[in-house]
Amino acid sequence: MHLRRLVLLHSNDIHGDFFATETHEKLMGGMSMLSGYVQKVREVEEDPVLYVISGDMLQGSIIDQEYKGISTILIMNLIDPDVVTLGNHETDYGFAHLMFLERCAKFPIVNANLYIKPTGTNLFQSYLIKEIDGIRILFIGIITEEVMDRKEPLLGTFISVEDAAKEVEYICNCYRDVDIDLTILLTHVGFDQDKVLARLLPPETGVDLIIGGHSHTMLEKPELVNNILITQVGSGTDYIGRYDLIINMETNSIHDFTWQTIPIDNSHCPFDPVMDELLMHYQAEVDGKYNKVLCRLPHAFEHGMRYRQTQLGSLIADIFKHQLGVDIALIGSGSIRRKCLDPLVTLTDLLEVYPYNEAMISFSVTGEMLRTMLANLMRYLYKDNGREFYQWNAELCVEILEDGEIGAITYGGAPLDSRQSYRVALQEYHFGIIHEIFGITVEEIRKEGRVRVVSTSAQDNIIEYFKTNKIRPFRCDNRINMKVKLDER
Repeated sequence: MHLRRLVLLHSNDIHGDFFATETHEKLMGGMSMLSGYVQKVREVEEDPVLYVISGDMLQGSIIDQEYKGISTILIMNLIDPDVVTLGNHETDYGFAHLMFLERCAKFPIVNANLYIKPTGTNLFQSYLIKEIDGIRILFIGIITEEVMDRKEPLLGTFISVEDAAKEVEYICNCYRDVDIDLTILLTHVGFDQDKVLARLLPPETGVDLIIGGHSHTMLEKPELVNNILITQVGSGTDYIGRYDLIINMETNSIHDFTWQTIPIDNSHCPFDPVMDELLMHYQAEVDGKYNKVLCRLPHAFEHGMRYRQTQLGSLIADIFKHQLGVDIALIGSGSIRRKCLDPLVTLTDLLEVYPYNEAMISFSVTGEMLRTMLANLMRYLYKDNGREFYQWNAELCVEILEDGEIGAITYGGAPLDSRQSYRVALQEYHFGIIHEIFGITVEEIRKEGRVRVVSTSAQDNIIEYFKTNKIRPFRCDNRINMKVKLDER
């Protein structure tokens, strides 16, 4: 039996988590110690070492925003991953800019399901066969179809995970005669979809591992589905996944393995001085431009979980209601990118908390239409395992029953009037997916009243409010009164 050992390190959803944080007398995370750990493993291991990333390197840091991802790519060039796949946030600055970022990258980016419609040409390299010390590994990259919500008419993607499975099978079939020792899918579709994908893959494809992202799932051990190991390590840089694989070179399969989540902390991870120098350069640049103090909050405002009412989500929704002069502001919970806003608020803090500088769209609906919209939203969340949760302002109070059905709705303390017209504001991106989430079409909305842009810069609205208004302490008001809580997904 011919056995070979391989060390496989992996990250996902780094989201601009560049700097270490101090917790319990330790420094945790940050690109310097992450790079230091990867470099240390590469130096001390006699067997081959690979480091891969399953999407969403971008967004979450003012440094990333200021340079539109170029800074993040240059930072990643220093850590030198062996292969990376795309996440949905890699498209935040537009598809054309993404192609520019790829030219800046000194590492391969694989993605099998984005293509140019008129020609059917893949936008990126769909797979990579990498040979390291005699071990031949096939990497295939898959991204969630949600990426196409950003609307690029000349680009297409797979419709479903079933189509993704067929494409993986197609690629594997094309290289059936090549002596591939290990087949790895780098996916950014979420943990639940990873399990669906694994079930759909015929054993003959030879897929051994799925290393996932998108759902920010922290696993205690790999999930085994259809003899395929599935892993993911939360988000940020506090942890890195590590496989120690024993590969049977005769059967081209995993003979044995161990997997662990390695904490990135200063007890065992050295700092990378070159990375520190680059990060400090970027930090100095953005500090000079953005590090001015806007206000002091009465306490820290939390946004610890995406799928419930949060203090910070409530505050931001109330701000948009006030600033835009609408009745109801529905704010995508995932648009709020930090778990906490500390009492001393700088411009940097606000731009990192709310990085999406998009337009705000207002439109009119009747009370009956609003109830239908909320019912469809909760059905999408509770029954379809949807990912788009919303925060809203204090005037709107909604009771959500155990099965996700809508109970009582009040506005301003009075029962919702089914015939009254209410003015609603949504972020431009979320207005674009309103039918999918709320079950109402733009055509239906246009019949009710004028659809218009009420702000070209959502960030301007938030910044102005923090500069000119006193922030009151948060009071729990049960505006989103859920009888059964939703799990993170």
